[in-house]
Amino acid sequence: MARSPGEADGPDAAGGRGGGTVAIRREPRGAALTVAFVGEVLIALWAVLRGRRRLAAGEVLQQIDATGPRSLPIVLLTCALVGLMLAYMGGAQLGRIGAQGFLADIVTVGMLRELAGVTTGVILAGRVGASFAAQLGTMQAGEEIDALRVLGVDPVTHLVLPRMLALVVTAPVLIGFGVLAGVLAGAPPAIWVYGVTPAEYLHQSLRAAEFTHLWIGMFKGMLYAALVALAGCREGLHAGRSAQAVGEATTRAVVKALVWIVVAACATTVVFTSLGY
Repeated sequence: MARSPGEADGPDAAGGRGGGTVAIRREPRGAALTVAFVGEVLIALWAVLRGRRRLAAGEVLQQIDATGPRSLPIVLLTCALVGLMLAYMGGAQLGRIGAQGFLADIVTVGMLRELAGVTTGVILAGRVGASFAAQLGTMQAGEEIDALRVLGVDPVTHLVLPRMLALVVTAPVLIGFGVLAGVLAGAPPAIWVYGVTPAEYLHQSLRAAEFTHLWIGMFKGMLYAALVALAGCREGLHAGRSAQAVGEATTRAVVKALVWIVVAACATTVVFTSLGY
């Protein structure tokens, strides 16, 4: 009698020829799979730091080129628009109490501490995180990752770590340019609409750019970049073996990265504010 395509054959499918209990191996799903994947990444990173595994420098440089310079134009444009919007909104509120002179403080601190990092993280999630998921998902569908395991190559060390390291390295540079674009874009409305002089805007911006805001903004941006890399690689490595599954993994990678960024932004803001920073 013909068997259906989904029916397993062999003695293991029915627990042996003697009709034993069926043993089904269930793989972890959802949050458990994410936790396991993060654990694998941390173990691989620790092994690289101890010199027990090698990280391909050429692959890291290639990923830096793909994630950094090619993401810069859209980061500059988006951060400039955010800074322009922040200047208009902040000026409208400060104008009610005659405190337009503090408009540069709002734009500078807002971009440096929060908005440049979040905006850069969102851009990276849509542009780079989706690319990571699609690349690794395609490799998974083509059984290339299985081939790496057969050859004794750890996919996490060979594929995930270079991508994550590239994003973490390029994030501070992108955020720095994003802050500069946002502050400069906030100058025209401050000067032409709310009557702040160019010298006053420049002086207030430099005075507001404290080191505390700088390291907090950079720390948050690097955290967002790491989360984007983890989301994209996690979904790509565990994607199905069809074109539709790769597309679904790409969508999930972007959604997860955005959710993780928002949660991390809220959590870090509460923690740093509670500590007095």
